[in-house]
Amino acid sequence: MHTARVARLDSLQPRQIMHIDFDSFFASVEQQYNPLLRGKPIGVTAANGTPNGACIIASSREAKKLGIQTGTRVWEAINICPSITFVKSDFLKYLEISKVFLKICSDYSPFVELFSLDEVFIDITPTIHLFGSPENIVRLIKTRIRDEIGEYITVSVGVSHNKLLAKLASSRNKPNGFGKIEENDIDSIYSTIEPTDLCGIGRAMGSRLNKIGIKNLLQIRNYSKEKLVLEFGPAYADVLENMAWGRDDRPVVPYYLLNETKSVGRSYCLHQNEYDKRIVMQNLYELCEEVGIKLRRLNKKARGVSVSLAGTCDIHGRKTYGDYFDTGAEIFKRLKPILEKHTCSVSREYVRQISISVHNLKDNGDLLLSLFDNPKKDKVQATIDRINDRFGDHTIRNGFLLYSDKLTTMPNGYMADRFERANLAT
Repeated sequence: MHTARVARLDSLQPRQIMHIDFDSFFASVEQQYNPLLRGKPIGVTAANGTPNGACIIASSREAKKLGIQTGTRVWEAINICPSITFVKSDFLKYLEISKVFLKICSDYSPFVELFSLDEVFIDITPTIHLFGSPENIVRLIKTRIRDEIGEYITVSVGVSHNKLLAKLASSRNKPNGFGKIEENDIDSIYSTIEPTDLCGIGRAMGSRLNKIGIKNLLQIRNYSKEKLVLEFGPAYADVLENMAWGRDDRPVVPYYLLNETKSVGRSYCLHQNEYDKRIVMQNLYELCEEVGIKLRRLNKKARGVSVSLAGTCDIHGRKTYGDYFDTGAEIFKRLKPILEKHTCSVSREYVRQISISVHNLKDNGDLLLSLFDNPKKDKVQATIDRINDRFGDHTIRNGFLLYSDKLTTMPNGYMADRFERANLAT
């Protein structure tokens, strides 16, 4: 309904799409909450920052000026700046700020798309006449962010006639900037940037483009379409061609309109290289419990699982079953056959990253009851969920997890979890 309305408006007037991106979001939030951190290089980590191989998931403006970026290892950051301060991430805190931010943006257009925890697209086409100009809307939003969120948290804003160019405009004017790209600006801008400056072209894709002689977006226009298809396949060849001409007809989809959930997953980076198989399996089980919680909150069950263990011990696999499940114990049980196909020497090989997901989802209401289902099991699980909701995730947990670390069910930076997005919409 909303998408159709946007399409009708677009047929009457040129689109005006705004992209708003927080500057050094996680780090700026920490500096806003703790004035002692302001003006100093800080690195936000998934765990307490220690030089054990952990990486920085966000760096402050001061750290970025020194060359400390997202993905920099803690020990590398210490070598660059011995005085750097490490702060443990707090995604629940970041989510609360995102909620306030979404409410602010929604006052200027009903078409606000949550792209990640710290950035949105806004279609201001239907409302721009109420506020005068994009520049005026930007001033209003920035003023409200300062007054309602904090003076140390800033955003960079880009405006153009589509999402692709709006995001490019915001990325070229950081921090606390504003940029606008008109139709006749595209060629001059494209002549000065690299393909990887566009959202949708990552390093690996940029490297592949370089290998076939494309170092500039304008060169794609003159490259044979047949060769692009041979190199990248028909779908991505079309994407590259559209990018080269600055074309993008994707609508801004309001965050309160949820797409169908096709999978639910969770990834976790261990605090250190872990050689102890029991600890690895305990963390894996805990992640299974988290995915089970998410499934039950979505009122869905799955019949497919996938798992990935990364380190010197690498395991990747997926399997689909005939029955449906929604508890951590059931998910863990179905992952075990995948793991048993691989052998890793515990004494010599380690695991650092664990990822699991479930797929082939179905709403509980659409599932037929099995003669072999035990109704008591569902009642027990529902009681456990109520207790955990009241007293905190994993208050009641499986005995296998005794003495293991508790992982907190929390949002991630890309807001990939449908339950989290549903909460934002209410």
